[in-house]
Order: sequence, then C-alpha cells, then structure tokens
Amino acid sequence: PNGMRFTAFAPGGAPLVEKIYYSVGGGFVVGPDGAPVGGDVARPAPPHPFSTGAGLLGVCDTTGLSISTVMLENERVARSEAEVKAGVHRVWQAMEGSIRRGCDREGILPGGLKVRRRAAGLHRKLRTDPRGTTDPLVIMDWVNLFALAVNEENAAGGRVVTAPTNGAAGVIPAVLMYYRRFTPNADDEGTLRFLLTAAAIGILYKENASISGAEVGCQGEVGVACSMAAGALAEVLGGTPAQVENAAEIGMEHNLGLTCDPIGGLVQVPCIERNAMGAVKAINAARLALQGDGSHKVSLDKVIKTMRDTGRDMSSKYKETARGGLAVNIIEC
Repeated sequence: PNGMRFTAFAPGGAPLVEKIYYSVGGGFVVGPDGAPVGGDVARPAPPHPFSTGAGLLGVCDTTGLSISTVMLENERVARSEAEVKAGVHRVWQAMEGSIRRGCDREGILPGGLKVRRRAAGLHRKLRTDPRGTTDPLVIMDWVNLFALAVNEENAAGGRVVTAPTNGAAGVIPAVLMYYRRFTPNADDEGTLRFLLTAAAIGILYKENASISGAEVGCQGEVGVACSMAAGALAEVLGGTPAQVENAAEIGMEHNLGLTCDPIGGLVQVPCIERNAMGAVKAINAARLALQGDGSHKVSLDKVIKTMRDTGRDMSSKYKETARGGLAVNIIEC
C-alpha cells in the first residue's frame, strides 16, 4: 500500500508527534495496525437511510420513489438540489472529457510495457468505415472505444473519474455515453438519474464488501463498476427498482472470482481491455434484467456477500501484487 508519514516539529526542530497512514485502495485509509482511520464528515441523517439492497428496495417500495430519487433526496440533506445536480454534471463533464481526450491521443503508454494506444485509431476507423451503417454490432465497437479511451488516459496519468476506482474508470463512462448517444430520448435528466443510481449501488459494495483490487481482486473494481453501470442503465431505460437491483446483481454475478494480475504492476494489461468487456457486459446485464419482472433467485445482497467471501479466499497472488496470473506468465520486455 501507499504510505504517508506526518511529523509535527517544535520551533527548535524536535519532533513532537508523528503519524503514519496507509492507503489500501478503494478509498480506505488505515493506520500502522491496520485499523481504519478517519471517516465521513458528520452530516444530518438522510430521509431514506439504507445499507443493503433489500433495505434500498424497501425504501422504494414504501415511498414509491425510484432509486435515483431516493439518492437525490438523501443528498439534499447536505446541499441544495441545484448544488447536487451541478456536482453530478461536473462528474459527467470529467468523464466525457476523458473519453474525448482518449479518442484523440496516440503513442506508447508509459511504464515499459510499450503498450500502444488504440482508441484514436479505432475512433478514426469507426468514423470512416462505411459498414458502420449496416453492421448490427457497430454500437459494441463504440462502447469498446469509450472504455478504451478512458483507461488509456488513466494509464497515461490523465484525468479520470474514480468510478469506483481508477483501474475501473472506463466502465461507467462508456455505458453512460452509450445511453446518451444510442438511446432514444436520452437527456441530461437521464444522465443525472444514471449517476445517482450508480452511486446508490456503489454504496452497497463500499458498505458490505470492498471496491479494492488489493482486497478482493478485480471483481471489486471492474466487477463493481459493471454492477453499478448495469443497474444505472436499467434505471434510465425505464426499469423498476426490482429490475435495477436485478441488473446490478447480474453485473456482479458474472464477474465473481475475477483476479487482479496486472503485468508489471501497471494498470494496462489486462486492465484497459477489461474495462471494455465490463462495459459491454453491463449493457447486456441491464437488457437481461429488463426482459424480466425483477424476480430472481440470487439477490444483490447475496452476490455482494459472495464477492466479499470470494475475495477473502483469493490468494494474495491475484490481488494487485503482480505475483500471479498474467503478471508472471507474460514477459514484460
């Protein structure tokens, strides 16, 4: 983990107090003994508290609200609705910016693996390929492009939105751009609802499992991003809360056991392509859920618990240490 030492000195230079903190990924900070430190700034209790998928569905059932509206009303305890909407809009602008820059920039990614950026070339091809008007799967190529663009930006040290992590930053922007570009009647209100719903699902993972590859493998990064994006897309495509929960569950169920084995310890291979796969899988998960009525055998809460348990059982070789999997089977130079 990344560590930082803070030392306060007296006027004469003698150390007065020293503290060491470690970032273990997923937004978690611990002390030398591994105990969590810090915490959220105190804020008023939300009108619709929830910490589980079942609890969230219960709130929606009791109030008749959508998941995105539940989140919006909860956010309004700390800021005005206008401020919430402006903040969410800034998040989307940052995501869109990372897609745009990634689609334009070429060259070799830093780090020694000599991985060449592919998004710009794919973007040119999609804009000029005459088959784009007849190929029924061309939309999938665009989704791949959006995800690759973001994660190539991340690999190059560019600005991205942690969603929920940098290594998984391409999934949600790619699916949201799919909604905005290829879905009839998409609008800014839908973008707001998409991101609020994704946030609600992300809370469940942060509260009950992990969003850190160092703790539970890539199922906690790309897997969680896929789950968040699937549920969010289901919401803006008209899904009920039960269908949204189903989509989020499908998105994680089929990422269970996903390892984090980056070659050379760099967030490039397999991470960049994996975001494209996660985005396409999220769209499929949403579509599957919308074909049903929301009833299903495995609940979102159960799949979150399963992900957590699987991560605990997973060998440390497959949890961001670059000591197993592709990281040891692929020659770096």
